[in-house]
Amino acid sequence: MGLINLDNGNILYFDEGRFDKWCVYEKNSYGKRIIPRDVEYFTELLKLTNYFKRDDIYNDYISIYDLTTKNFDNNVVDVIKKISLKYGEFKSEVFRTFSILYMAMIAEENKANTKVGRRIKRLGVYYLLFKDKSPEFCANFMRKMPWQEIDKLCKEGGF
Repeated sequence: MGLINLDNGNILYFDEGRFDKWCVYEKNSYGKRIIPRDVEYFTELLKLTNYFKRDDIYNDYISIYDLTTKNFDNNVVDVIKKISLKYGEFKSEVFRTFSILYMAMIAEENKANTKVGRRIKRLGVYYLLFKDKSPEFCANFMRKMPWQEIDKLCKEGGF
């Protein structure tokens, strides 16, 4: 269904969650599994802005966003791997973060009755990188917001 091997030996995969079978998990070599949280990977993206231009990070993210559909595609994982190489010593962190975002966008595309799909993740990334909002804000401000409001914010952002 979808599996990404990370540089640190961990794996990312989909499994049953509280709502559906599209929950993203990360499992380490000891078998412990966690659910990567939005706050965590938004924090990782924000850290990258200390070393790289926000536009470059966002454009790399958009390269992945544009390729994302409801279906997991190993070719997209190859694109993520190639993109991550540009980040030098941060390539492993970038590969992990973009891989989690990729899988989270697939999960959003597969949510029952979704009206915004993967755009909800793009909105969070956009607010993080260009509206100077905190990772906590970006991870939570859309909770319980009607889809029409989220859609409007996305359109205001140009997507």
